[in-house]
Amino acid sequence: PRICVVGSGPAGFYTAQHILKHHGGALVDIYEKLPVPFGLVRFGVAPDHPEVKNVTNTFTQTARSQRCAYYGNVTVGRDVTVPELQQAYHAVVLSYGAEDNRVLGIPGENLPGVYSARAFVGWYNGLPKNRDLKPDLSCETALILGHGNVALDIARILLSPLQLLRKTDITDSSLAALACSKVKRVWLVGRRGPLQVAFTIKELREMINLPGARAVLDPADFTGLENAVKDAPRPRKRLTELMIKTALEKPVEVQAGAAAPREWGLKFQRSPQEVLPSADGRRARGIRLALTRLEGLGDSAKAVPTGDVEELECGLVLSSIGYRSLPLDPAVPFDSQRGVIPNSSGRVEGVPGLYCSGWVKRGPTGVIITTMNDSFDTAQSVLEDLQGGVLDVSPSREGFGLVESILRSRGIRPVSFLDWEKIDAAEVARGKAAGKPREKIVDPAEMLQIIGH
Repeated sequence: PRICVVGSGPAGFYTAQHILKHHGGALVDIYEKLPVPFGLVRFGVAPDHPEVKNVTNTFTQTARSQRCAYYGNVTVGRDVTVPELQQAYHAVVLSYGAEDNRVLGIPGENLPGVYSARAFVGWYNGLPKNRDLKPDLSCETALILGHGNVALDIARILLSPLQLLRKTDITDSSLAALACSKVKRVWLVGRRGPLQVAFTIKELREMINLPGARAVLDPADFTGLENAVKDAPRPRKRLTELMIKTALEKPVEVQAGAAAPREWGLKFQRSPQEVLPSADGRRARGIRLALTRLEGLGDSAKAVPTGDVEELECGLVLSSIGYRSLPLDPAVPFDSQRGVIPNSSGRVEGVPGLYCSGWVKRGPTGVIITTMNDSFDTAQSVLEDLQGGVLDVSPSREGFGLVESILRSRGIRPVSFLDWEKIDAAEVARGKAAGKPREKIVDPAEMLQIIGH
């Protein structure tokens, strides 16, 4: 059986890995719109978390398998359609992730100085489409809307000492911009309370221990929470206890003459109403927040505006309220309300032979391990359908042979995994010269030039 996977992030690679491991004859082709593989492992994981990127070693082993091929620089839905892939393969798995972000839907959201977390992370991680972002870091106070791990990542990057970032694979141009940054205070704002934060204890602890930065948490926000979390699941309990402990700690006295430390804090039960423009209307100068009260308990608690508002001054607003998948091809059903492809265990509803895995299957939540389990689940559905005869493998399919002629007729030249390894070697060599693990190439034209495309 010939199987095609669209997207080379964790969802795509884990799906391919599971199929290859549990079916001795399957051939898997992975398509990716960028010349370079690995999706959010390359473009989403924070530069100062190199250990999380080690999964690319496993992905590389999969890509080097005799029964696996990688075709980068191919945009499915434009260069080749999903129905064309269905003619070439016995099964098609869509694992293309969530490439858009949820919008706030408030006035002033498009003012200069307001950025989506997705674009900001893409900028410091070298995602080609965000390479020219040029965020304005000339203000002292930044405000991040959202209480997830991505929000903490951004706060940490904004406040990290430069000598820590210099040793990472953060891009050269973002490092230069951060070196000139005036930001010394970061507020992380959420609509709900401390019991609903979405970040993990590991990320919070890392933020609390960040050199040269102090946490500003209001003890009043945590009144009575010790009792409330007594019977909560252990991760939630430990996370809340760490916030309470941090809120109650006495701030360290700053020696006279010492530079004022950078600081960050969490603000709860505040919902963005409007980004406030500067006097000349040219940029953001602050944000109006509606104060909220919670109805309900735990994760299902809803934030309801109380009618009171407050204004916070900030010249930089980052919206970290979630990623969003987009429809890929008119031939694929899509639930635009939920931002997912309707499916059951990865089987796309009403389209036999079509599957999905990762964020486009279940929504943009969870960490790499969540995506791994989710992708194995979809791969298992494919294997069951092969075994149970749901997928008819009697007609032979040409696989890439057919796709190649389609691409050639449209002037598209795919990038192989060997090509990627040349780009990889060039990045590592440039990084070595600068004392970094790699210096990412951010321009696709330059990537193609390296491999002689």
